[in-house]
Amino acid sequence: MKPFHWESTHGNFGDDLNLWLWDFLLPGLRDVHNETLLVGVGTVLNTEILPAEGRKLVIGSGFGYGSLPDMRDGSQWDIRSVRGPLTAEKAGLPPEMGIVDPAVLVTEMPEFRNVSKNGKRTFIPHWESAAVGLWPEICKTVGLSYLDPRGEAKAVIREIAASELIVAESMHGAILADAFRVPWIAVSSSRSINSFKWNDWARSLGVTYAPKHIPVSTRAEAIAKGAKFWGVGFERDKQAAAGPERHGENVMVADPEQTALRVMAKQALAVPSALALWQASKAKPQLSKDGTFASCKERLLNAIEGVRCDYL
Repeated sequence: MKPFHWESTHGNFGDDLNLWLWDFLLPGLRDVHNETLLVGVGTVLNTEILPAEGRKLVIGSGFGYGSLPDMRDGSQWDIRSVRGPLTAEKAGLPPEMGIVDPAVLVTEMPEFRNVSKNGKRTFIPHWESAAVGLWPEICKTVGLSYLDPRGEAKAVIREIAASELIVAESMHGAILADAFRVPWIAVSSSRSINSFKWNDWARSLGVTYAPKHIPVSTRAEAIAKGAKFWGVGFERDKQAAAGPERHGENVMVADPEQTALRVMAKQALAVPSALALWQASKAKPQLSKDGTFASCKERLLNAIEGVRCDYL
């Protein structure tokens, strides 16, 4: 059995953790049932992403983009859980099957237990914002630590666990913060953001997705998101949204020469973004109730134990 991994060109720790999480939760799974694909962490219940052929075992995946596959054929689909109640409703499943995002089980791994706190208040943007925004520089001016979601997944997760507060535009930034019992604040730099997947997860844990709006930080970011920058509206450019082309560990960026004057101009234009992010970081953070989180986690572990009994 092979875990499904949606490999984005930009890199995204929430998708990349599929590469090793399932080997911990279900050791030996790669050696059995070669005809079955394990569909786990991610908003991947989508006909454009999942291969049409082959049997699929679904543990905690979510819907949020494109068209939902027809999952009624029990011989081709073994659904043990989905991300939350909204995906369950969309798929015609009982609401109790919308347990929680399986990324929360990272906290079960010994290497992530007892992570030492670093006292940082950390901002983790959406990968799209990271690719074309000015957020590392903005964080320096507002007293936040910047965490790039495109980094190596385990390193990103350790930084989340070590922080004292997470300001998250990245959904899995909030999911992992909540799992490590780190208070979090949701923000969004695009009013067209897909709120379905956020609400799907949030409702599974009884929290509320009400993001603080922060303006885009650069013209390039506005183009990538189809947003406004200093009152000027832009049409979304999917190629710009993909960000810099990646070649292995290197990132090739074709930006204009960054003269001192150009840098100063960019920073001046990003002042509204900096102010909004600073204000958002002062808002009251959220955290799901300990009992609710523990219950969801236990239910998901029980579902995985059922998979272990049936497949291994």
